[in-house]
Amino acid sequence: MFLSRYERMIARRYLLPGKGEGFIFLVAGISLSAVMLGVAALVIVMSVMNGFRAELFDKIVGLNGHAVIQGYGGQIRDWRELVAQARTTPGVTEATPLIEQPLFSSYNGRAEPVLLRGLSPADLLGNKEIRAGVLNGDLRGITPGSNRIAIGSRLAQALGADVGSEISLISPQGQTTPFGTVPRIVSYTVGAIFEVGVYDYDKAYVLMPLADAQTLLMLGDSVGVIELRTTDADRVQQILAPLVQKVGRRAVLSDWRQLNSQLFEALEVERVAMFTVLSIIIVVAVFNILSSLIMLVRAKTRDIAILRTMGATRAGLLRIFVTVGTVIGVLGLIAGVALGFVFLAFRQNVVVAIQMLTGQNLWDPQIRFLTELPSKPNPIEVIVIALMALVLSFLATLYPAFKAANTDPVQVLRYE
Repeated sequence: MFLSRYERMIARRYLLPGKGEGFIFLVAGISLSAVMLGVAALVIVMSVMNGFRAELFDKIVGLNGHAVIQGYGGQIRDWRELVAQARTTPGVTEATPLIEQPLFSSYNGRAEPVLLRGLSPADLLGNKEIRAGVLNGDLRGITPGSNRIAIGSRLAQALGADVGSEISLISPQGQTTPFGTVPRIVSYTVGAIFEVGVYDYDKAYVLMPLADAQTLLMLGDSVGVIELRTTDADRVQQILAPLVQKVGRRAVLSDWRQLNSQLFEALEVERVAMFTVLSIIIVVAVFNILSSLIMLVRAKTRDIAILRTMGATRAGLLRIFVTVGTVIGVLGLIAGVALGFVFLAFRQNVVVAIQMLTGQNLWDPQIRFLTELPSKPNPIEVIVIALMALVLSFLATLYPAFKAANTDPVQVLRYE
């Protein structure tokens, strides 16, 4: 839409407050602010939701892989053959044998449920999520026969343990006696404390060498799980389809979607719902633009009639008022995107400040899984939000613009 020189001059004049037009300018300012807040809210919420999903996916997949082969009865006896078959499957990058078993831990009179994970020292050091999250101690000291383990930071807090503490692990799979099964209790030294940022994992995980876990659980040479990683997490079912037939009835193969389907489906539903609800804010802001332009047209009826008598065309007046409304929407859009990204840059500081003012814990990791508020802006979503705000702002200008263009100068100026 190209404006002539006089059309640009008039549009600029209508965007600025004139004598006795302070109220109209106030309504236009409110419209701009409403668009800004609506766009900012959408950008912030969608970025946080994307960040939440991405962080959860990275943490969960980083510890559990893209898929797992789980043995029936908790044991895979011919695991070496399955590992070899998995590693030769096209698209599979890693196949890690491990043991995963829920147990109890005890230290200084405190007891906590834990999830024992036994894996080889090479696989333990090769896990970037765990290696990057070490807070105290050294993972290199956790070797077979060293009697050392690594525990999550939240579990360490719950037990009151630190590096060097002797923690007892209690396994129900103990020796059978005439009086029943005696639980197996073995003490281990804490060699490292790690934090991956997912509360449930940091509260429960105990890591030890695979050989020590087999000894503790009396599994012999068996493992419980083979963890798989692929080249593309979104195509994991297609990549692992040939391996399903090889696994047969010896075990069951489950990918990350099946293992965490409820969680990620709930996040997706919430994401769509939040986008829909927050879009209403922009719709309300657009109605403000509509009302401010209607008020402007009514206030400028005499000016419009004079312009018509001086040769202004209907199309010219249409362009003027469409430009005025669209400029308000564009300014609000730009300010909203800027405000959204500024908020995201300081999001954790904002959460801390609100917590200090209200005295409430707004981000409890026991409820929200992650220890910090995540964020991951999606450029495509930001563009969609911007286009939606721009299109709605443009549509809101059409009725007032047509109203102004259809003004009859004879009727307006008859009694002047």
